[in-house]
Amino acid sequence: MNTNVSLSLSSHASAFDRGLSLETIRERAPAVFAPSAHERTSLKYTFIPTERVLAGLMSAGFVPVEARQTRARSASPLHARHIVRLRRRFETVQLKGSVPEVVFLNSHDGSSAYQLRMGIFRVVCTNGLIVSHGAFPAYCVSHRGNVVEEVVAGALKLSAEFEHLAAEVERMEQRHLRKDEQVQFAERGLALRFPDLTQAGMQPSQLLNCRRVEDTGDDLWRVLNRCQEGLLRGGLSRRTVSGRLTRTRRISSIAADVRLNSQLWDLAMEVLAA
Repeated sequence: MNTNVSLSLSSHASAFDRGLSLETIRERAPAVFAPSAHERTSLKYTFIPTERVLAGLMSAGFVPVEARQTRARSASPLHARHIVRLRRRFETVQLKGSVPEVVFLNSHDGSSAYQLRMGIFRVVCTNGLIVSHGAFPAYCVSHRGNVVEEVVAGALKLSAEFEHLAAEVERMEQRHLRKDEQVQFAERGLALRFPDLTQAGMQPSQLLNCRRVEDTGDDLWRVLNRCQEGLLRGGLSRRTVSGRLTRTRRISSIAADVRLNSQLWDLAMEVLAA
């Protein structure tokens, strides 16, 4: 495969002029190009490198726009959990200030199957939301059989739901929250990261602070995005149990990123259903 390939991404809603080259993906997520599976995998495990699956997705019209992997001191970097976010080369579904994506996750150490989730990239804050399992379909493909075909089929099925995703975002934009509802949402969001709020060392209302003028507003969509950025990007003041003033850390774990994003989306869906 040509590692110098760089695909153009044609979407006026995109924050990128071009998709990632395979060379850039290799730099950010070397596990995508692992030559073999981890030695601890079973004999039933069929090793198909993410590179080959990614090639199938690209041939089907998807463009990789972000890639990263878990950084673990003791684990092999070639077998670590990794994530690639992709967009359709020609996107027909338009979200105001956002771009729908397919989120592709995998590892080569036997800890997870190939996973496909639906995502949204919000251009104004360069944050990537991940939609929960409950709200829209997600696909898991085990490491055996026709992996490439099954993953590509799953990605196409997910992208066929982009119109429904846009409709849900529009519903959130139209749902305005009173101040007490915003604080309640932030409190439930904070509890996702700090199950014991007495250990959080901060007020839930801190998640509602605007980092940019585009986030100003009382609709559910903006409240969700402010809370998501506060929880995952970090940088908020808090006091530790010992009383030391510090700042929350950015979430770097892929598993925690997916979990928090999905749970926040579920909270928003509950507000819409109320």
